[in-house]
Amino acid sequence: MPRKSTRLTFAVLATGAGVFAMLQSLIAPALPTVQHALHTSQSTATWVMTAYLLSASVFTPILGRVGDLVGKKRTLVAVLLVVLAGCLLAALAPNIGVLIVARVVQGVGGALFPLSFGIIRDEFDPSRVPGSISNLSAVIAAGGGVGIVAAGPIVSALDYRWLFWIPVAVVAATVFIALRYVPESPNRAEGNVSWLGAVLLSAWLVALLLPLSQASAWGWGSAKVIGLFAAAAALFVLWMLTEARSRTPLIDLRVMRLPAVWTTNTVALLFGAGMYALWSFLPGFVQTPGSAGYGFGASVTASGLLMLPMLVAMFFSGILSGRLEPVVGAKSLLTTGAALGAVALGLLAAWHSAQWQVALVSGVFGLGIGLAFASMANLIVGSVPASQTGAATGMNANIRTIGGSIGAAVTSVLVTGRLQPSGLPYASGYTHGFTLLAVLCLAAALAALLVPVARTGRLAGTAPVAGSEPEVITSGTRG
Repeated sequence: MPRKSTRLTFAVLATGAGVFAMLQSLIAPALPTVQHALHTSQSTATWVMTAYLLSASVFTPILGRVGDLVGKKRTLVAVLLVVLAGCLLAALAPNIGVLIVARVVQGVGGALFPLSFGIIRDEFDPSRVPGSISNLSAVIAAGGGVGIVAAGPIVSALDYRWLFWIPVAVVAATVFIALRYVPESPNRAEGNVSWLGAVLLSAWLVALLLPLSQASAWGWGSAKVIGLFAAAAALFVLWMLTEARSRTPLIDLRVMRLPAVWTTNTVALLFGAGMYALWSFLPGFVQTPGSAGYGFGASVTASGLLMLPMLVAMFFSGILSGRLEPVVGAKSLLTTGAALGAVALGLLAAWHSAQWQVALVSGVFGLGIGLAFASMANLIVGSVPASQTGAATGMNANIRTIGGSIGAAVTSVLVTGRLQPSGLPYASGYTHGFTLLAVLCLAAALAALLVPVARTGRLAGTAPVAGSEPEVITSGTRG
């Protein structure tokens, strides 16, 4: 039973995770402003996003595992302090180099997701875990949408530096409350951090994500891109061998092979590709001047408002997911969420001549995001031992990020592969891009059908980790 107010605990976790999710997308609409203010080039300014992505991908699973080993509250507070320092440094950054370093520091906050899920599992009554995870997932999903919607008004009314000053105040208050009211989780994994595994994991993630994020600038056939992809493949194999032989692996590959885990991670990869790519390209589409034959010439603020239906829908569907999960099961919700994403993107590919159409499609896609985020988290948490919660949910978040990078990179090729004399993409580029993303979300829905149905309602924390299917899964995995 909880030792302190679970409402306060949830508020702290939701605030921390929500701020990090917001930081992911908050700066993207303001990149041109940052580029102008810091007197840098467009290619250099994009490193503000790339540095954050790479840092988060490295630290999310590593610190999730550290939390399993040394204590989730202790790690959570340390991560919040690092995020606070990163936001403060970004707000004061005198040049683009310092801002990029600040974004690397902020990326450490990716660990807030697995740590928060683990604390909920440890501290909340088992009957409340699925609903609380759904609610937290709704906050995380909505946080990314808030960043897109809020960036324009903040920059217009204040200055781009307030995109970081505001999180400084929020995270500082969150640290204080976390120290006083979040209890230290009693469940600890045995062993030590596999630092060799951590280095190899970091190496192959960077080698994979760096060329994906920079391929449009470097060229897909360039030596740097091909070399890094080859290095990523070699390092991935070496990491797998190292983890398989380690007595205390960073990521237990036996857990990753569990049927409910690998199928859910497959959905995360495919759905992440569609979701993050849409977030990246839909604002650019609506900001394109009508002279290009499409688009609405919307301002940053106006394009953010067109994403508002997505924000509202993803929040409420995430909350609703917690109520529906005991009735229909997380598997059904995951399948439905991915299918809604496919429907929304399919409609967008054929139906985007008016702003209300884009807003409507945005809302439908938001419903899918809310359902998918909540059910993925519940499926992972419900399928792994309590001592592996941080590492497993961290890898799920990472795989979703990898999918997003792949989706954005491929969509960029389709959108920008052929340009008009004005330098703007042709409408067909966006149409082909949205169609591809619809296919990816449809594939995610089909993959969700492979998620095994749970056979029992006992807590997964008592399940043995074996190379085969677990015998125990929480009620959160029914479907």
